[in-house]
Amino acid sequence: MPHGPLDHRYRGEHPVRTLLYLFREDRAKLGLGAGAFFVKHSPTWLTPVITAHVIDVVVEREPVTGIWLGAGLLLVTLVLNYPFAILYTRWWYGSARRMGMRMRSALSRRMQQLSIGYHARVSAGVLQTKVIRDVESIETSTQQVGDQGLSALATLSGALVVISFSAPAFLPVFLLVVPAAAVLVMWLRGRLRAYNESFRQEVEQLSSRVGEMTTLIPITRAHGLESTALNRMDGTLRQVFAAGMKLDGLNVRFGALAWILLNALGVGCLAGAALAAYHGWLSVTPGDVVMLSAYFASLTGAVTTLMSLTPLISKGLESVRSLGEVLQAPDLEHNAGKAQVDVVHGGVRFEEVGFAYPESARNSVSDFTLDVRPGETIALVGASGAGKSTAVNLVIGFLRPTRGRILLDGVDMEALDLRSYRRFVSVVPQESILFEGTIRDNVTYGLDDVPEDVVRRALADANALEFIDRLPAGLDTVVGERGARLSGGQKQRLAIARALIRDPRVLVLDEATSALDTKSEALVQQALARLVHGRTVFVVAHRLSTIRNADRIVVMDDGRIVEIGSHDELLRTGGAYARAQSA
Repeated sequence: MPHGPLDHRYRGEHPVRTLLYLFREDRAKLGLGAGAFFVKHSPTWLTPVITAHVIDVVVEREPVTGIWLGAGLLLVTLVLNYPFAILYTRWWYGSARRMGMRMRSALSRRMQQLSIGYHARVSAGVLQTKVIRDVESIETSTQQVGDQGLSALATLSGALVVISFSAPAFLPVFLLVVPAAAVLVMWLRGRLRAYNESFRQEVEQLSSRVGEMTTLIPITRAHGLESTALNRMDGTLRQVFAAGMKLDGLNVRFGALAWILLNALGVGCLAGAALAAYHGWLSVTPGDVVMLSAYFASLTGAVTTLMSLTPLISKGLESVRSLGEVLQAPDLEHNAGKAQVDVVHGGVRFEEVGFAYPESARNSVSDFTLDVRPGETIALVGASGAGKSTAVNLVIGFLRPTRGRILLDGVDMEALDLRSYRRFVSVVPQESILFEGTIRDNVTYGLDDVPEDVVRRALADANALEFIDRLPAGLDTVVGERGARLSGGQKQRLAIARALIRDPRVLVLDEATSALDTKSEALVQQALARLVHGRTVFVVAHRLSTIRNADRIVVMDDGRIVEIGSHDELLRTGGAYARAQSA
């Protein structure tokens, strides 16, 4: 399904333009849907004029055929409601659903393009709220604006056309309603935007808090901190409640004021038409009085409906602005037009590399110079905050140097399409990330039609078959959300199998055994020994068993390299590494 460049077409403070762009592929269907609605809704505005005609036939004792003609016309329009209601739903609602699908697809693509730094700053719960709740809000607003807005417009336009022909003297009275409504809407618009934005931000905070609470439940329960967690949640819930009540209060005040004003105008119109007919001031028949009264009631209801849509439309536009926070986020990884990587040998050279996070006043990595040969294993060690994770994120390409450069097989990585480079990279993190699927699905994630013998060989090399073969469903065992049905060591071995099956040229092991018990660590270490063979490997670790066999150990402190050498060499020199091992 084709997608337009939505992420480059968001119009900032002009969300209406954005909505028009979102519906660009369905404009014809929306037009057809509006036409179908006007046909299906025709009984609403035809009934008063036909009723007036029937009353005049009765009062004036005209031929009875007039009654049958009026009734027949109404029956025809009533029957037409069914097929045109189906067409309206297919065209209008279908357009809203397709827009929602395109928007969610655009948001998903944008989130894949945004930097790791962006995802570290923005809660996953907030992004989930935008993709689900905000898009749903736009869909719902579009559908309800169609149902209520088109209904009001059909009634309004039909009534004005009939009155202009049947009782033109009363047309100015009806037209007075429009500017009165416009004044009310303009008064409401600015205040609604601020209230909707405040409420939306509180809901996003609530979503983030719920995600945090569910993640921390094991720790909360283990330390008896349930009341603390509930107090934090209750505080957020109170803020959402207060923001919602402010928004509801404004909507109610506006609705009540509009209803009183418009119905007061309706009473005046009824009294005026009745007096005109009573005194014979204008050529107004009893049927006209009934028609004008009915039309003004319909007109009042239509304008009230249109005004009541203002909060709904404001909520939908606020959701568009919310999505724009993602679509306009500048934290992108730019790969367009850069060289594709077809072969990786694994040589990585850092030349006086420096990196500082945008919100930080100090460098996370400074003057980092290192030449890594293809097939070499480099261990990065140092205290927390020494810059190890930043260095490996630079290798993966999640971060770009703010100073210096990194060469991959002699080519500046700034000139490379990092998406194609990462086909040759695998990462085994401290906590293996699994999705709710089968073992087979998790190991072959992103690969198509992998033969079973290849999968089993990767699992055997990862020391994982010994527990998989004991499971009733074997490779088709569902691991649960985030691998909840497996132990830490089992999940880590699946992560190693996932890396092995891709046969990477560059491998990153980020604290891959730090959370494991001794038995699980031994099994994982055996698997890692097979995994690192013949590959360029970057290891971030604290445990001696993980780093002692590295070709070179890079000791970091405050973002700088302070020592480089093998395990034995660094012990002999008696520097920072040796002091850390003896501590």
